Amino acid sequence: MQQKTSGLKFASMWLVTGLVASALAGCTPEIDHRGYIPKQGAFNQVHAGMAKAEVEGVLGSPTTTASINFAGDSYYYISSTTSTSAFFKPVETDRQIIAVRFDKGDHVSSIAQYGLQDGRIIDMNTQKSPVVGSEFSILKELFKGSGGGDTKPYIPPMKGPGTGGAG
Repeated sequence: MQQKTSGLKFASMWLVTGLVASALAGCTPEIDHRGYIPKQGAFNQVHAGMAKAEVEGVLGSPTTTASINFAGDSYYYISSTTSTSAFFKPVETDRQIIAVRFDKGDHVSSIAQYGLQDGRIIDMNTQKSPVVGSEFSILKELFKGSGGGDTKPYIPPMKGPGTGGAG
């Protein structure tokens, strides 16, 4: 009888260990890298005056391009890192955008680097950017209707001679 209960304890210990390990594995965030992943030191090789073909040779094909007739082309190298934990929505933790701008002669005129902190969220359906500070807080929502329906400020009646009040 003693051996049967110790075997049951041993099996339940493995079951609990397996459940704890599964729970911990589900909480470990999954990191996902998307877009352009540069070689170490590749952007340091690009400099002003460099030809467009040389830039493509060093960095490869850009993620996207833009062409402005009066100023020249631009190459954009975009990478993004997201983290997903369990069943939650993915959260973007890092974004890097390298913009290489060319003059009309297809030579590098400038290089700029942008990160996640430089971006703004734009709703493509309304094409409006959110204005910081215009969001309602939970307290504003709770107290916005607490005036009893009358939103006019209370002005006490005047007191003094000729006003009908006690003076």
